[in-house]
Amino acid sequence: MVKPRKAATGAYRRSWLSGAPPPRWVRVLPVLLLVGVGVASFTDSVPVDIGFLLGAVPPLAVLAYGPLATAFLGAATIGLLTIPFFHLDRPGNTDLFTLGFVATLCVFVSFVRGRRDQQLDLERTVAETAQRAIVPDVRRRVGSVRCASLYRAAERGTLVGGDFFDVRPGPHGVRAVLGDVQGHGLSAVATVASVLGAFREAVLDDVDAESIAARLDRRLVVDSARTEHAELFATAVLLDFAPHGREVRVLACGHPPPVLLRGGAVSTVELDPGPPLGLGLADVTPGTAATVSLLPGDRLLLASDGVLEARDASGAFYPFAERLARMTGVGLDRLPDEIWADLSRFTPEIQDDVTLLILSLDPSGPG
Repeated sequence: MVKPRKAATGAYRRSWLSGAPPPRWVRVLPVLLLVGVGVASFTDSVPVDIGFLLGAVPPLAVLAYGPLATAFLGAATIGLLTIPFFHLDRPGNTDLFTLGFVATLCVFVSFVRGRRDQQLDLERTVAETAQRAIVPDVRRRVGSVRCASLYRAAERGTLVGGDFFDVRPGPHGVRAVLGDVQGHGLSAVATVASVLGAFREAVLDDVDAESIAARLDRRLVVDSARTEHAELFATAVLLDFAPHGREVRVLACGHPPPVLLRGGAVSTVELDPGPPLGLGLADVTPGTAATVSLLPGDRLLLASDGVLEARDASGAFYPFAERLARMTGVGLDRLPDEIWADLSRFTPEIQDDVTLLILSLDPSGPG
């Protein structure tokens, strides 16, 4: 979910062409050009007509400097051309007026750019704060459950897309959810907010995974009824960790089941899945939650369609379980980044939201 976000949750790092501060070489370039032409003017082997290069200094300054620095570099450019000491061809009045006009225009553009950047930074901060409120970072430990996660939204520059996940403690134990709403990108954010809000309420009130699924289903049905032809739905996996012991109940609602990493073995949890949420069928044809007994060191890995349906250049699906078998020795905290790196090498372009949630029961932690 996009300040850049740490790698564990899906960082999006802006380039300087996308609004980030320019790199050092961009800031140094106009100064180097100014100094380089000045030094070259004393070299007999360099033609004296290189002064035309100085016309690029003010436009380059606009990319990296504010109005005052741009004005200073523009004045230095005019001075370098007109001072006889530098042995450059003396420009005519028309050339000086043109350069002066360009330098003045660059100062104005720098001023406008600075004001625009301030406004964009404010809007970006507000947007990121709102998105983090919807999908906050998952803590490394929730009760007796250790957690690691990764989120890469398909729409660049955002922290939230169509995937959602959360891990919350409650009076009936630790509950976790990972899912995917209809659509992706900013158009799905409202549905994600609604689903997660219902989940967080259900964690406090409902006694089992089936009850939580029914509440999420009703929430989506009600939201869909407000808009004509909305047809909102979501797939999800719900995990219900017992307050004591080493068991977890897993319920899939139209979503692929979790993968269990046990020692050097990788297996898929066998489930009787229910229908996707939002179709109004959760009370009619509910899925059956499976009870999984966890051994020390076991890890449950939940992944979104962005991982499971990723394809390589030939159209082959990402072999998730096969690739995981090569990473069983990777620690819990590093595993999401290892999977992301491997997925990035496998597929030339990732077009869907990518979400990973890895959970491990640790009774030695606070319960």
